[in-house]
Amino acid sequence: MLRRIVSAAVLAGAVSGLLLTAIQQFEIAPLVRMAEVQEEAEIAASNSTNDPPPSGPARQAWSPATSTARLLTAIVSNIVLATGFALILTSAISRKTSVGWRAGLLWGIAGYAVFFVAPSLGLPPELPGARAAPLHDRELWWAGTVVLSAAGLWLVAFSKKSVIRVLGLVLLSLPHAIGAPQPAAHDHSIPAGIAEDFLRATYLANAALWLAIGGLCGLFYNIKR
Repeated sequence: MLRRIVSAAVLAGAVSGLLLTAIQQFEIAPLVRMAEVQEEAEIAASNSTNDPPPSGPARQAWSPATSTARLLTAIVSNIVLATGFALILTSAISRKTSVGWRAGLLWGIAGYAVFFVAPSLGLPPELPGARAAPLHDRELWWAGTVVLSAAGLWLVAFSKKSVIRVLGLVLLSLPHAIGAPQPAAHDHSIPAGIAEDFLRATYLANAALWLAIGGLCGLFYNIKR
């Protein structure tokens, strides 16, 4: 069973990662480049007035030097990311008797809700240059939201007792009742149209990613049975 899980996840992750990369290149990358131009202009302006950059030392982080290097980096990182998610999803799928691409799509929708939609309600995807709360705080809230959302959704979907389902709903709502960490001041330098387009594109790209992961995990796992 372990070999079936791993092989199905690797195949699904490779295909899904390539799909995500293709969508990113057409829908997301142009918006990121526009935001980067805006960010560089702000840095130049702040340097001319001897003011510190808005986001501090994090702006010195490594980034690919050419468009080809950026594309290759995106392909590798997306395949690794998709394969990791596929391993989680295939492990869950293998515990159920109903296995196939249709059942996989449902698992993909659940993964999309847990790993992207739920955290994005408090911490929406951000363009370069946007102000944000400290990274450590955001990581803790994201991880807690994913764990509680996964547990809550599992209880709601598979428990036959009403009390347990209510507990699942409480777990689903708990991270949002606590609230995500927010920056001390919000940055309005990025044009609203670009930010809205970026948010829409990331939601659609991640929906495609998770549907592909779910459907392909169910398909490949079923074939290898």
